[in-house]
Amino acid sequence: MSELAQEPISAETTPAPDEGRPQKSRRDPSVRVDLVQTPADLEAFIRLPYRLYAGDPCFVPPLYMERRDFLDPKKNPFFDHAEVALFLARQGGKVVGRIAALVDRNYNAFHDTKVGWFGMYEAEDDDEIAEALFAEATAWVRSRGMLRILGPANFSSNHEWGLLVDGFDSPPVVMMPYNPRYYVRHLEEVLGLKKAKDLWAFWMPANVDPPEKVVRIAERVRAKEGIVVRPLDMGDFPNEVARIKEIYNSAWEKNWGFVPVTDKEFDHIARSMKTLAVPDLLLVAEVKGEPVAFSMTIPDLNQALAKVGGRLTTFGLPIGLLKLLWYSRKINRGRLITLGVKEPYRKRGIDAILYLDTLRAARKLGYVGGEISWTLEDNLLVNRSIEMMGGKRYKTYRIYEAEV
Repeated sequence: MSELAQEPISAETTPAPDEGRPQKSRRDPSVRVDLVQTPADLEAFIRLPYRLYAGDPCFVPPLYMERRDFLDPKKNPFFDHAEVALFLARQGGKVVGRIAALVDRNYNAFHDTKVGWFGMYEAEDDDEIAEALFAEATAWVRSRGMLRILGPANFSSNHEWGLLVDGFDSPPVVMMPYNPRYYVRHLEEVLGLKKAKDLWAFWMPANVDPPEKVVRIAERVRAKEGIVVRPLDMGDFPNEVARIKEIYNSAWEKNWGFVPVTDKEFDHIARSMKTLAVPDLLLVAEVKGEPVAFSMTIPDLNQALAKVGGRLTTFGLPIGLLKLLWYSRKINRGRLITLGVKEPYRKRGIDAILYLDTLRAARKLGYVGGEISWTLEDNLLVNRSIEMMGGKRYKTYRIYEAEV
């Protein structure tokens, strides 16, 4: 298992820039970037966004304890197959930026490539800070034999992915990233990164009926093919997770940027999301008793988290927890986070059946609507299906790339 670097910086862990390779100049020598090595460094790394986004009405502070667990190699199984380095930028002793650099061995083996990633980027609006952080991230992945760097990724397509480039007028839904507008300028103009792929998010209002023709065809397919859609059986949770895992890795294996989820990772994600689960929104489609598709919609916990401020306790009192429980009762929107169909059963209308059944369940719960996210910009079949059902694209996230 690889871990966050905990040893003092050495020539081995922080190599000198390659001779003969053009390097970005750091015009402001007061910007210093260091590897996160101590608990105090990690604390500063986690806390930075809370200060940078203070006063931003669209920022939803993540739970501090969740961020600590996410960055803990002993608790996050992503570290089993990846090497991660965290960096902090300081100016005059003040923390002014951060970035993560990583190499996912599973991704590179699956795609037969040499790609490193950057993520968890946060910085004050200063070109020098952006340049200094990215220089460290690229040098780190280059020293590990990588040829390109992509991102932002926190830490893979199975987690938060992409930079928000359009749709800044509303808060993000649960498990989707958010950032200031000026980050787009940082990555595109200051750093010169190029677009690799756009990811789309759609808003689906619950009070809009899908076209009658779509409903008619979907119900005809349901009857003809003998498709049975059922909610997830929470009493058989471990076996249900195994069934969904098989569909997941089969349904997405040809998607751009996909990396298979290990058993340990999938179980970890499933356990963490179990507390959010509403069985009627977790649907499994079966043909002759065989699970062939599933869709997962979760309540938008961000509606409640926005009221908490990132902490569940204050002065030893569970004030944040009580707020979270109270406002969780008022959630009225969801996020359709994934919908997958096994290869042999695609283009039969099963996806439309799952959309319809999810919409009906959401209406019963009193939801006003929900987000469908994310989809690849060039996944024409899926995007057209969403639009046909009444979804409207309202946010765009971008993955960037550069040679190192």
